[in-house]
Amino acid sequence: MTGPCDPFPDSDRAAVYRVIGSRRDTRHFAGGEVPEDVLARLLGAAHHAPSVGLMQPWRFVRVVDPAVRESIREIVEAERVRTAEALGDRGEEFARLKVEGISECAEVIVVALGTGRDAHVFGRRTMPQMDLASVACAIQNMWLAARAEGYGMGWVSMFDPAELGRLLGIPDGAEPIAVLCLGPVDAFYERPMLVETGWAVERPLGELCSVDTWRL
Repeated sequence: MTGPCDPFPDSDRAAVYRVIGSRRDTRHFAGGEVPEDVLARLLGAAHHAPSVGLMQPWRFVRVVDPAVRESIREIVEAERVRTAEALGDRGEEFARLKVEGISECAEVIVVALGTGRDAHVFGRRTMPQMDLASVACAIQNMWLAARAEGYGMGWVSMFDPAELGRLLGIPDGAEPIAVLCLGPVDAFYERPMLVETGWAVERPLGELCSVDTWRL
């Protein structure tokens, strides 16, 4: 037999493509809360991500202490200033962008690469960065699940990993890679926020694909 095996019904497939197309990196939140059962489902979706060699390198730190949340925001703000300086002519334009929603979102979750990753050789001998790729898959799962549940999520990567690691007591050998802002929103962006603000322009898929050899 050739062709699809056990495809989902048309309505289910449409829902999958809809949530992929409407997922947005969210910066504007409306306060509120994420119910515990919903949060459990979102973390469960992340944990169902594929990982190279089934190493499951993702670790999640839920931040509930307001003082710790504020310290994270300060770490991000310091890096935002340094990024603006590094951007030169676009620094002032960048400084006007909203790059995080740490103070306004319902939940802050820090995602890190766990310890002991060097023991996993399967799939990583020539590409050790596949541990990071695996965690990125977990975050994407969580992002899509959040959108399906009606909540916004934003991935903040603007921080000094060592400084954030010290704040959260992350051990040597582990590394924070994401501060996730999660919670209710008043509306989802029609297009990616960086497109809406004029910071960047999306490239069409056709410019990013070729056949048999690199023609990009």
